[in-house]
Amino acid sequence: MNADPYAWIEKDLDTIHRANWYRSPQSIESCPGPRVKLAGDWLINFASNDYLGLAGDDRLIQAAMAATQEFGTGTTGSRLVGGHRDLHRQLEQSIANLKQTEDALVFSSGYLANLGAIASLVGKRDLILSDKYNHSSLKNGATLSQAQTLEYDRCNVEDVRALLTENRDRYRKCLIVTDSVFSMDGDLCPLPQLLAVAKQFNCMVLVDEAHATGVLGARGAGCVEHFGCTGETLIQVGTLSKALGSLGGYVAGDAAAIDFLRNRAPTWIYTTGLTPADTAAALEAVKIVQQEPDRRRRLQQNIQNFRDEAIAHYQLPITNSLSPIFSFPLKDAATALTASSKLKEMGIFAPAIRPPTVSVSRIRISLMATHELGHLQHLAKALAQI
Repeated sequence: MNADPYAWIEKDLDTIHRANWYRSPQSIESCPGPRVKLAGDWLINFASNDYLGLAGDDRLIQAAMAATQEFGTGTTGSRLVGGHRDLHRQLEQSIANLKQTEDALVFSSGYLANLGAIASLVGKRDLILSDKYNHSSLKNGATLSQAQTLEYDRCNVEDVRALLTENRDRYRKCLIVTDSVFSMDGDLCPLPQLLAVAKQFNCMVLVDEAHATGVLGARGAGCVEHFGCTGETLIQVGTLSKALGSLGGYVAGDAAAIDFLRNRAPTWIYTTGLTPADTAAALEAVKIVQQEPDRRRRLQQNIQNFRDEAIAHYQLPITNSLSPIFSFPLKDAATALTASSKLKEMGIFAPAIRPPTVSVSRIRISLMATHELGHLQHLAKALAQI
C-alpha cells in the first residue's frame, strides 16, 4: 500500500500537462477595459465578459467606495443571521424592475444562484431536462438536486418533446433548464418554443441569462425580453459579474417562488451576504443599463462591424448571432494554445478554451461596447493569419 495517500495528485497533474489541459491564471495589471496590461504588455482585450464596459466605469467605482465607507468591507454573516443590508433589497427590487418580475433574490455568485435554485425546486422524485451545452453551474445544480436528469440535444425542442412524451408521466415535477446565450458558442436558446413545450407537459422552466442580461432586449433585460416572453411564468437566473460589471448572482420570478427560495435555497441561506461594495456597484450598473441604451447599440454595432470585417475581407467562419461571443474551433488543445500565443504576439488577449470546459478546443472571442473599430479590424486580420 502506498504510504502517501496524496501521491495520486502529482500523477493526475502530469496527465493534465500531457493532455495540454493544464491551466494557470494570467495576471491583469490594469483596470478592466478594451485594452489591458498583461505581464507588462498592453493587449487588446477580447477575453472579457464586461460586455458594456462597466467594470471600470467611474460611477460603479464611486458607488462601491461610498458603500464601503458607510457599511464596511463585508456583511459578516448570512443574510438571515445579521448579513442583510437595505442595499441588498434595493438591488433585488431593481433587478425585478429590469426583468419585469414580481421579485428577485441576490446570491453571492451566479454559480451559487444556479446551484441553490435548481437544488431547491426539484428533488429525488422529479425530472430535469438539461441542454447538453449548459453551463457547469446548471449541470452541477441538477446533480445536487438528486433529480433524474436527462440531457437533450443542443437547442433541440423536438428532442425535449420526445423525452417528455416518454418520461414526464413517471415524475412528480419537471424542470427544463437552459442557458439563454451559450457562453462558449454565443448562440441563443429557442426560448419561446421551450416555453410552449413546457406548458404542454406541465413543466417549470429555468433560464440562465448570465450572458444576455444588459446585452439583449430593448431595455437590456436579456433573452426573455428579446424573445417577447416577458411576463411568462418562468425562473430567470443570472450574474452581476458580466455586463453589470460587479460580482454576485440573482434569481428573478414570481413572488412566491422567490419567497420559497429565500427559505429553501442552501447556497443563499448558508452563505455570507454580498459585500456592500459589490451590491452598490451592481445597483448602479442596473440603473445605467436602463438609462443608457446607447451602450447596447454600440455593442451591437461592434458585433456587426466585426462580422462584416471577418466575412468580407477574410472569409472567416462567423456565426450569425446577436450575442458578442464568437467561437473559432480548432483541432486540439495544443493547436488552441499555439493560436492563443500567436494572438498575444500580435497584441491580442484571447485565451485558449480547452477540455474539459468544452469538448472541442477553441479560441473564444468576446466583444465589448468600448472596443474601437480599429480593434475589431486588427482582430479579424490576426485571426485570418493564424
